[in-house]
Amino acid sequence: MLSFFRQPKLAQTPPSVTLLDRDHSILAFNERVLDWAYRKDVPLLERLRYLSIVSSNLDEFFEVRAEPHLVANQRKDDKGLFTVESFERLARAAHTLVARQYALYNDALLPALDKQGIRIVSHGERNTAQRRWVKQYFEREVRPLLIPVGLDPSHPFPQVANKSLNFIVRLGGRDAFGRENDIAIVKVPRVLPRMIRMPDAVSGGRNSFVSLSSVIRGHLAELFPGRDVGQFSQFRVTRHSDLAVDEEDVKNLRTALRQGLEHRHFGQAVRLEVSAGCSEYLAGFLLKQFDLPELALFRVPGPVNLVRLTQLVDLVHEPRLCFPSYSSCYPTQLTPGVSFFEQLKRGDVLIHQPFESFGGVLAFLREAVNDPQVLAIKQTIYRTGSDSELMDLLREAVRRGKEVTVVVELKARFDEEANINWAEMLESIGAQVLYGVVGLKTHAKMMLITRREGRQLKRYAHLSTGNYNPRTARLYTDWSHLTADAALTDDVENVFVHLASHSRLPKLNRVLLAPFYLHHKLMGKINDLGVAAASGGVGRIVAKMNALTDEALIHALIRAGQMGVKIDLIVRGACMLPAQVPGVTDNIRVRSVVGRFLEHSRVFYFRRDDVEELYLSSADWMNRNMMRRVELAWPVTDPVQRQRIVDEELVAYLHDGVDAWDLLADGTYARVKPDGRRVAHGAQAALMARYAGRGEGTGD
Repeated sequence: MLSFFRQPKLAQTPPSVTLLDRDHSILAFNERVLDWAYRKDVPLLERLRYLSIVSSNLDEFFEVRAEPHLVANQRKDDKGLFTVESFERLARAAHTLVARQYALYNDALLPALDKQGIRIVSHGERNTAQRRWVKQYFEREVRPLLIPVGLDPSHPFPQVANKSLNFIVRLGGRDAFGRENDIAIVKVPRVLPRMIRMPDAVSGGRNSFVSLSSVIRGHLAELFPGRDVGQFSQFRVTRHSDLAVDEEDVKNLRTALRQGLEHRHFGQAVRLEVSAGCSEYLAGFLLKQFDLPELALFRVPGPVNLVRLTQLVDLVHEPRLCFPSYSSCYPTQLTPGVSFFEQLKRGDVLIHQPFESFGGVLAFLREAVNDPQVLAIKQTIYRTGSDSELMDLLREAVRRGKEVTVVVELKARFDEEANINWAEMLESIGAQVLYGVVGLKTHAKMMLITRREGRQLKRYAHLSTGNYNPRTARLYTDWSHLTADAALTDDVENVFVHLASHSRLPKLNRVLLAPFYLHHKLMGKINDLGVAAASGGVGRIVAKMNALTDEALIHALIRAGQMGVKIDLIVRGACMLPAQVPGVTDNIRVRSVVGRFLEHSRVFYFRRDDVEELYLSSADWMNRNMMRRVELAWPVTDPVQRQRIVDEELVAYLHDGVDAWDLLADGTYARVKPDGRRVAHGAQAALMARYAGRGEGTGD
């Protein structure tokens, strides 16, 4: 038997505490996302989109969580990282989730789409006119790009790219040379659209589509003249795609990563998807070819790539079947037309995205670029996308003669190529491009503007829980913090100098920096609250993040809860802390909120009696964030600003009665049910309503 999932090794735990499994927790999160596709109160095309999101998440789960090597017929003991049983348990959970997806797709979503006049017409359902049109499309657009490969000793199994669409065919008869080689592979080019709209003339005015796979399936025989096409199936292989580069052993990280990207699509196979009707012969052939066990085979009753259904969503122009459009308002603490620098001298500004527009951040940078008194701009880049106005602004700043320093994280997973391209572009025009610290990812989100004001140089900073990506800023919840506070801006300057020079970091005023202080400081705050609570004081922790898997922090929270600290954790995704276990974690509640927008904010609140502290951060409570990344957490000290975050980010989500799920003592999640005494509300919907009508945002 083969095991290809990483299984987290458990640290020493108290006898009564068994941590939850990280991989199962990731799958459980995707169950919660899939629930949106089940919800009848969600517009139909959005339900289809959520179904696709789950498939995209599962692709990344296999690509990243899968082992890059195969281990057959081996069982590790209790000191190892996995067992055969743990692999089988996880594989069965993945199969169950995928089965639920396709059952929903076939039994609910397709019939519902049909009732709305939207059909994906299979080969067997097409009338004569439709078959004629599909054949013409095949001959004109598809066939010229297909090269069927018959397998023989001189034509071995071709390299099949990660997540690409392919067909395997079993042929009867003999080839042109009289041989009986019976297997052929048809690779489908990625340049072809996966969903094709049929014209009104053959669709009867309906929204009728054909899938590319069905177009090829209907004409497979034409690709093999003189042969009998018997068994056939779509197939798709998922490969391990986490780039592994030994930074200590390379002279140029950028060059090494670019070379690694050339091979990413052909890493070790970890999952095989085939059509539900694929024969045992063809399935066995593929499993042997990719060296995979039976549990790595997923037979699916539908398209092997549900991710591509997003193309259908984009092709159907039916606003009534989508979420009502939402326009972010201009940041409420900012006054349009008034200089950012003048406004920040009066006090800090918080922007709650996407309810308030990321355009405020772009406008801040745009003013800095156009202001002749601004001398220098420093910024980190983690995920900014391949087409970014922000990067265009940095390029313009260089053109205007400003000193531009950019710390580009080349190892941002699946954004490596875009970041390499941006780094090369900026470097070519004279910007100072840095790649952080060897062995660490620079995940901190910060921008520093240095401006001449009279005889002084004044600094202004932007700190964020999220990325400098205008597109995702419309889809992710995050906080942006603009400040002229000297203590914070000095800290940001020192962090930039440290990343550039690798010099010893001076003592920082307010910022908690990973990997140096953040983990230690969080542990200290949790432990101090536990001691205070045990002595009769009041201890309170509310922390919101994307994932909680750092075992030291988990055990610190458990101990603090046992000492009397009341703890609420709002964790969107993976959480290894078992909550509400009687006699163990009675004082700890864990909640996950899955809404229209992706929850991305990191907010940490600590209260000892009447003393409150609140931090915003770029870091989740994961070992990698604490020990192997450059991360920031910084305090919000203004009482009014702090209360705003508490109200909008913590209280609202702890009282969400629509989109929230509570972690139960048995490790499962239950969707929150209204108590019947009041009208249930969703935190995101309430925030959208709060900010609606305040004027649309600009710049994004």
